[in-house]
Amino acid sequence: MPKTTPLISIENVVASASVNQSIDLNEITRLFPDVEYHPEQFPGLVFRLKSPKTATLIFSSGKMVCTGAKSEEQAIKAVQLVVQKLRRGGIKITNEPVIEIQNIVASASLGGRVKLEEAAMKLPRSMYEPEQFPGLIHRMLDPKTVILLFASGKLVCTGAKKEEEVYRAVNNLHVLLEEEDLMIY
Repeated sequence: MPKTTPLISIENVVASASVNQSIDLNEITRLFPDVEYHPEQFPGLVFRLKSPKTATLIFSSGKMVCTGAKSEEQAIKAVQLVVQKLRRGGIKITNEPVIEIQNIVASASLGGRVKLEEAAMKLPRSMYEPEQFPGLIHRMLDPKTVILLFASGKLVCTGAKKEEEVYRAVNNLHVLLEEEDLMIY
C-alpha cells in the first residue's frame, strides 16, 4: 500500500455534443453579441459561460465541443445550459443534445520524488528522453490513459473518459512505482 495518497485535481473535461440539426451561426451572433465568431478563421462559434466557466464551440452542423469544465457533471450541465440559452434567445433547437465525454485531463502529486531513469526501464509502454521532454510518458492500457510523470512526483493524466478512470490510473501507477521501489519520500 503506498505511503501517501496522491492529490488529484481535474483540470479540464472535454465533451462533444450534437443536437442533430443544422444551426444558423450568423443568427446566434445577431442575438448574442458576446459570442465570438470569425468564420474566415475558424468554422465554429465560441459561446462562453461564466458558470460553469466553459467555452462551447458550436458548429453549423449542430455539433458542439465544450471545454474548461472541472467535472463530467459540469461539462454536461454547461452544454445543456448553452442549448437552453440559445432556445430562450430565439434559436429553434428541437432535439436534446446527445453529450459524450471525450477526454479528461487531470494533474496529481504523488507526494514524493520519482526515479525516472529506473522507471523508464521498469515500466512497460514508457518512454523517457530527457533531452526532448523532462517527463516520462507512460501509456496505461487499463484504464486507457497517458500519464506524463515528472521527477518531482507531479504528473498529468490524459485520455480518461470518466473521472473514476483518472483516479484508477493514478492509483495504479502509484502502486506500481511503490512496488518497483521507484519512489523517494
